Amino acid sequence: MKNKKKSNPFATFFKAIYNIIDKIIITPISTIVYKIQTKLGKESKIEKLLNRPNALLYISLILAVILFYLVDSQATSLVNRDTEILTNIPVEIKYNSSAYVVEGVPETVDITLVGKKGEIYLAKQLKDNKVILDLTEYQADDSPVRVKLTYNKIIKNVEYKIDPTYVTVTIKEKVSDSKTVTYDLMNEDELDSKLSVKNVELSKTNVKVRGTQETIDSIASIKALIDLSNEDFTKAGTYTVDNLKLVAYASDGTIIDNVEIVATNINAKVELDSYSKKVPVKVNITGSLVSGKAISSITVNNVDIQEFETTIYGDEEALESIENIPVSIDVEGQGNNGSKTLNVTLSRPTGVRSISDESLTVVLNFGEAKQKTISIEGIRTANVPSGLQANLASVNDNIVEVQVIGTEEVINNLDVESSGIYAYVDLTGMNTGTYSLPVQVEGDDSRLQYVVTKNVSVIISKSS
Repeated sequence: MKNKKKSNPFATFFKAIYNIIDKIIITPISTIVYKIQTKLGKESKIEKLLNRPNALLYISLILAVILFYLVDSQATSLVNRDTEILTNIPVEIKYNSSAYVVEGVPETVDITLVGKKGEIYLAKQLKDNKVILDLTEYQADDSPVRVKLTYNKIIKNVEYKIDPTYVTVTIKEKVSDSKTVTYDLMNEDELDSKLSVKNVELSKTNVKVRGTQETIDSIASIKALIDLSNEDFTKAGTYTVDNLKLVAYASDGTIIDNVEIVATNINAKVELDSYSKKVPVKVNITGSLVSGKAISSITVNNVDIQEFETTIYGDEEALESIENIPVSIDVEGQGNNGSKTLNVTLSRPTGVRSISDESLTVVLNFGEAKQKTISIEGIRTANVPSGLQANLASVNDNIVEVQVIGTEEVINNLDVESSGIYAYVDLTGMNTGTYSLPVQVEGDDSRLQYVVTKNVSVIISKSS
């Protein structure tokens, strides 16, 4: 039995390649050459050339090389293609801006560049990618219109794709109106805390606005913005601020962008002043000391509470109504340890920009408690609701006895007439009618406690 000859895999592979080349290159080219030879005749120079040995093979080889080069060039071009996205390219609108308002145009679009890396790089470096919305042929119409965005093709071999390609816009007639302009103070917290704005005077009180009728009707106010973070605002004086930014606001406080505010230049004279006032700190005691104990003294930053004052800065009108700066201290369960030291921070009342002593060290000293009964004539009504009036039902209720608790030294030095002690009833949330309400007592001396158990009848009626 004869053994079969094993096939060589390399020979088989190259034979297959040869068959493919012969089928798709040599045979078709030979056929074309044969047809050309037949037409030219047997005596032509081309016939003699083609009759030479291996002539068809050389011609096929040359044409195969040329074909390979062409295919390789296209493949290289395809492989080297790249894409890059340019974001936030502004949209330039061409239209009659003096007569129309265009709504619905995006501020920016994205452009995708497709091409060779080198050409894309060049397109980016030129930085002349203009996206244009041409509306010169359109008229005002309440109906939206779909328009294609166009662009200037800087590098012709680069493909440009805009996102979005089309936009839907509405073109409306532009109208004008006159609006009052006021001012807003910006960045007040960055102004020197010891300064405040005393007065502002604008160079114009009216401006012309242009836009659609619908937009103009929605304008609630026009504000000139004054930035108080201006580095020139360092001391009291009058300053001129030029070219103020003007902003239109709707009734809900949102900014209206699609309106034109016509103003050549609005400036403001800003007068800064430094108002200050010295006021005491009032310590409000909360909670209860242990039985038999009272506060003998209070010091603030090593100064007796009766003598301590702090300076507040702010608006003149606001400072006039402020008599003291309150601070609450809880003494629940205290008294046996002789003293208590606390670090407290003062809160700025409305209208106060700065306090000279915002952080305080408060020391409470304790001693043995003593009692004293005093009489107060006159009971006030506090927090009377608007539109109502309140009166005590009986004249006899006008006098109240109060038990005062403090150390012996403090009580002995108590002067009822000058101590600022007063009695009152709180009418917060009350309506018309007759109520039995507890009497409350307060005084200027934070070292004292006041105990009263009396209720009084109060008649609340509508103001005449």
